[in-house]
Amino acid sequence: MLLLSVWASTLLGLLAGFLPAVGMEPQGGASAEPLPSPSGSNCSQLTLKLEFSSEVVEHEYIVAFTGYFSAKARSLYISSWHIVPRENPASDFPSDFELVHIRQASPSSLLTLEDHPYIKRVTPQRKVFRSLKYIPSPEPAAPCNATRGTQKWQSWQSSRPFRRTSLSLGSGFWHATGRHSSRRLLRAIPRHVAQILQADVLWQMGHTGSGVKVAVFDTGLSEKHPHFKNVKERTNWTNEKTLDDGLGHGTFVAGVIASMRECQGFAPDSELHIFRVFTNNQVSYTSWFLDAFNYAILKKIDVLNLSIGGPDFMDHPFVDKVWELTANRVIMVSAIGNDGPLYGTLNNPADQMDVIGVGGIDFEDNIARFSSRGMTTWELPGGYGRVKPDIVTYGSGVRGSGMKEGCRSLSGTSVASPVVAGAVTLLASTVLNRELVNPASMKQALIASARRLPGVNMFEQGHGKLDLIRAYQILNSYRPQASLSPSYIDLTECPYMWPYCSQPIYYGGMPTIVNVTILNGMGVTGRIVDKPIWQPYLPQNGDHIDVAVSYSPVLWPWAGYLAVSISVAKKAASWEGIAQGHVMVTVASPAENDSEVGGELTSTVKLPIKVKIVPTPPRSKRVLWDQYHNLRYPPGYFPRDNLRMKNDPLDWNGDHIHTNFRDMYQHLRSMGYFVEVLGAPITCFDASQYGTLLMVDSEEEYFPEEITKLRRDIDNGLSLIIFSDWYNTSVMRKVKFYDENTRQWWMPDTGGANVPALNDLISVWGMAFSDGLYEGDFTLADHDMYYASGCSIARFPEDGIVIAKNLKDQGLEVLKQETAVVEGVPILGLYQTPSDGGGRIALYGDSNCIDDSHRQKDCFWLLDALLQYTSYSMTPPSLSHSHSRVAPPTGAERPLPQRLEGNHLYRYSKVLEAHLGDPKPRPLPACPHLSWAKPQPVNETAPSNLWKHQKLLSVDLDKVALPNVRAYRPQVRPLSPGESGAWDIPGGIMPGRYNQEVGQTIPVFAFLGAMVVLSFFVVQLTKAKSKPKRRKPRIKRPIYLQQQTSASSGKNPTV
Repeated sequence: MLLLSVWASTLLGLLAGFLPAVGMEPQGGASAEPLPSPSGSNCSQLTLKLEFSSEVVEHEYIVAFTGYFSAKARSLYISSWHIVPRENPASDFPSDFELVHIRQASPSSLLTLEDHPYIKRVTPQRKVFRSLKYIPSPEPAAPCNATRGTQKWQSWQSSRPFRRTSLSLGSGFWHATGRHSSRRLLRAIPRHVAQILQADVLWQMGHTGSGVKVAVFDTGLSEKHPHFKNVKERTNWTNEKTLDDGLGHGTFVAGVIASMRECQGFAPDSELHIFRVFTNNQVSYTSWFLDAFNYAILKKIDVLNLSIGGPDFMDHPFVDKVWELTANRVIMVSAIGNDGPLYGTLNNPADQMDVIGVGGIDFEDNIARFSSRGMTTWELPGGYGRVKPDIVTYGSGVRGSGMKEGCRSLSGTSVASPVVAGAVTLLASTVLNRELVNPASMKQALIASARRLPGVNMFEQGHGKLDLIRAYQILNSYRPQASLSPSYIDLTECPYMWPYCSQPIYYGGMPTIVNVTILNGMGVTGRIVDKPIWQPYLPQNGDHIDVAVSYSPVLWPWAGYLAVSISVAKKAASWEGIAQGHVMVTVASPAENDSEVGGELTSTVKLPIKVKIVPTPPRSKRVLWDQYHNLRYPPGYFPRDNLRMKNDPLDWNGDHIHTNFRDMYQHLRSMGYFVEVLGAPITCFDASQYGTLLMVDSEEEYFPEEITKLRRDIDNGLSLIIFSDWYNTSVMRKVKFYDENTRQWWMPDTGGANVPALNDLISVWGMAFSDGLYEGDFTLADHDMYYASGCSIARFPEDGIVIAKNLKDQGLEVLKQETAVVEGVPILGLYQTPSDGGGRIALYGDSNCIDDSHRQKDCFWLLDALLQYTSYSMTPPSLSHSHSRVAPPTGAERPLPQRLEGNHLYRYSKVLEAHLGDPKPRPLPACPHLSWAKPQPVNETAPSNLWKHQKLLSVDLDKVALPNVRAYRPQVRPLSPGESGAWDIPGGIMPGRYNQEVGQTIPVFAFLGAMVVLSFFVVQLTKAKSKPKRRKPRIKRPIYLQQQTSASSGKNPTV
């Protein structure tokens, strides 16, 4: 009987134990490191704000060698220079670089170094510095337990770093959550992100990350932190004499990956290797990373989390070392960046093909506003960017380890990155044959198993949301093979295939380029056998399109590109419909374990293609965007177009219609225009096919042949619209200090636009821009406008239309900190060329109003008006009869702007080359000519829907069984506006869109309740049978009196 009573009590305890997991967060979930908050029912929402500066370290250079050499050998090679000592754990091992100090660095001395046969490259040492400040959120205070999906975003402002920085430390999205000020029943708050992603399913199978070495490159970790049981090694690569984390970010990241208690990580039994690469002052150097990377290779690290990033994909020592890491089978996981929602904001190294780039979502499966968007900009201007991020996962309000103990919640892609790194570590531990696990196979498993988010395009979500269990299924039936990312091309599928699906293709248009990544799980190196084969489907009109393919000559490390160019055949010039086919690609890799010399593994993959074709639109509807003459950071320092944005000094988004001019492109498409991209010189397009050439924010020079051809094209009916920007040599010398760079070569080589080059282009019509720099609000044609660091029109034909406005002289403010208003600044000009059938020209001095980067007030209406003028010769009355119309300027008032003396634009230009100290134009390059693949038609029916769950060639998910367990997987969402945070429970179930975990728990409650009732009757029956028999009957007291006596005494009645 005693055992039965204990059993009943245990069941009651279990029943009660379910309540916190379903309805409320346990008290232990509060952070052990409370931040200051006011008393009362409200909590101050604190944001960790970054102040960032960077600099090239003066007189210090990284000398990269062609191989690994001992310290003695390296010193012999560069014995004439002073070597800066590096005291760290890698000092005793061979290295492939050295840090030297050159007091008087001249080009000749650097060239002398680079001429050494064992020296590959000499680059400046770089330093980043961050300072963090807790600032109150500008929003009204909210209850501590309130959940608002927008509170992390409304106060956001980009703080684009000049170099790599931590993607949580370096953003406004590292939020600390306050304590609960009062207890309330809440909707189920996720206790552990690992359990939400069903890591507990794999834990119950015995997989906990054992045997996998995972490295965390961050701010360190305390030695005796209670959350970690298997910290194999802590190393310090900074100049501070400590291994501990003074900021908390490194501890948080390590906790998401491997914490064993409270806020559990994914792989608690994994081997943690802590690399402290940031000081407590948030300082790091490129050389520290290079040494630490070398040590990670030496230690045979399996997984490496890097929650840092920056726009500089041309930091050669860093990028080369990342390639070397992955070539040594290190699976690198990196945050994609916190610069969303702007497109073209991917950070390096997450934008590399061999790295798993991770974006962020919230717990409602919405793409986090802060998560950076694709495409990659490496390939511009001639090509097209690749799909990134690779995958997305939870990165908003994720719980992880506090700096000393307890848990805290943070947001950012630097939070999403360790979520994937932890999942990768756990997955790697489930594979018996570890030789199958490499950077390519792991990425293949993740993207093939990802769950696509509805209504989100591929440059926001990549392949979709991380699905840990499906990835486990794929990995455990994986065979080495090649795969493609994306795995198909469907230009009719919206919104996932945006921007390709936003505009049909037609005969005579610029070829549509889709940049596909080849992932080679068979080996670190590979090649494409013969050539890819184009096979059109005849029943689906595949012969109406032409396909050209270019590809990487060598797939290394683990990946390469497959650029597919699609054009419409001449016979489909007036046809409309859907055309389909596929490209077959065979990849070969050396067989690592093959006993035969020269043995190879091969894998053939199919790339389905589906396009929508329309008849060629009229010339007036076709707009050509000049991409060829846009330059961006890196490699050079190209400043922002809006000088007010001091914390975002770089023009690094690519200036493409699908990156920072995305909204403008969407607007033009909604107005019925067809927009194409010119990635070649002006000499390489047929002007008779287009109504308007659109040139925006051009930084490049022009070939003399381009200037001649453009004049001829405009005489024959092509129109031109130019949106310019500021150019002032005095201001250019001044703005070098915005990034605190001390070396002259980081002085900007152009302004917001290359005005002297533009003036050369339009001088034949008597037009020119000035070097004035203006800013201000004004009204034009009943539209509110803002002029952000624009220039003015210095010269214009006398029969043209010129609009002028009163603006502030921003150049005077920058140079002398004085304020002055200039009246009648010419900002807009319209001109009809005099030749018979000639085109029209429109000039505007500022591009910020159509640029998504820092646009305050859009001027899409003005672009519409200018296109009506250039395409249809319809002069807008609101402009021609405007009260702001003035006489065209003659240019006699002030000299035209000249190029900055001693600028280094030739280093980055496609047009200029150095010539005896005076840069000259290069020879005009040949226009790109695509080699169209010879079609091999097939008479078969194509699938109607190309999108399925992306399956690898040898994977059958049904054959991989999972244990029969019910995973803890609450479906969590933020509260809707006006919705109560407490439960409103009629009958015990929340109405409306209630937490599905409650519904899943109802059978458990019913079962436990039944067991309690059953145990009660068993106990009563046992009592009845144990009563002794009486020989003499006695008068029994009434039952109700017994109950009263029992109730008053608190004891059971005795017999």
